[in-house]
Amino acid sequence: MPRIPLTPPRTLLVRLGAWYSRRTYGKVLDPGLAYGHHARVLRTYVGLERRAARWNALDAGVKHLALMAAAARINCSWCVDFGYWEGRERGLDAEKIERVPRWREARELFTEVELLAMEYAEAMTETEPTVTDALAAELLRRLGEAAFVELTAVVALENWRSRVNSAFGLTGQGFSDACRPPAGR
Repeated sequence: MPRIPLTPPRTLLVRLGAWYSRRTYGKVLDPGLAYGHHARVLRTYVGLERRAARWNALDAGVKHLALMAAAARINCSWCVDFGYWEGRERGLDAEKIERVPRWREARELFTEVELLAMEYAEAMTETEPTVTDALAAELLRRLGEAAFVELTAVVALENWRSRVNSAFGLTGQGFSDACRPPAGR
């Protein structure tokens, strides 16, 4: 159950955000409704998300797996639900996306870079980060400086998303359900 009402004031900004969300995702995203209680926070957050979406130094698949690993580590069910749907929409391997919460048990599915990125995402996500010099150096060597910086920034952004959504008490909105075939097929 959400800890904040998902009925923000019906300002022009909230109405525009709801229209955009329905048009893009098929429903109004709960985090947008929660942020809608504070117009400046909502505008800043949306601006950051729009700018971050244009970053492209890091492979999109590696980036997505790292984001999912951070969300799973924090146990943000809303982010995992949406991340599964988003990965499928982008044409990523469904089996990989499904296995991210337990990626260590399915290492054979992932490339070395994907494994390193997920390990890094989890290490960054710890309350006291546990990133090692060796892990950072290996990612720098494999990805290059720009992609490494992008990986670090998107994992930090996912930490923001997941921690805020968890603190607001937001849970999945059924995005991943739309990706699965009906039972019996």
